[in-house]
Amino acid sequence: MNDVAALDRRLNEMILAGKILDAFEEFYADDVVMQENNDPPRVGKDANREFEKQFLANVEQFHGAKLGATAAAGDVSFSEWEFDITFKGGARKKNAQVAVRRWRDGKVVHERFYYHPGE
Repeated sequence: MNDVAALDRRLNEMILAGKILDAFEEFYADDVVMQENNDPPRVGKDANREFEKQFLANVEQFHGAKLGATAAAGDVSFSEWEFDITFKGGARKKNAQVAVRRWRDGKVVHERFYYHPGE
């Protein structure tokens, strides 16, 4: 059995260090499903990798991330985040969100982000 709290902590540390794609490759299952709020889910590692790459390609400057509360119980972990990013074209945005992850065999198999859609 994998320690979900320890895995989640390592994943979050990599994100805070700016190693987003490396963390994705290490911690996400091939059949991962990711979802933004109530948007349709993205299915599979390839589709989600492409989404992450496109997101990062639109970032002009990363001003920082802050990890707030975290919790893990059973196969689920929760992380509270604040991001400060300037996107290409000059729009600087601060976003607060909660990531809910479901784990299986040491990998994230489902992740959903909850945030205010106007942010």
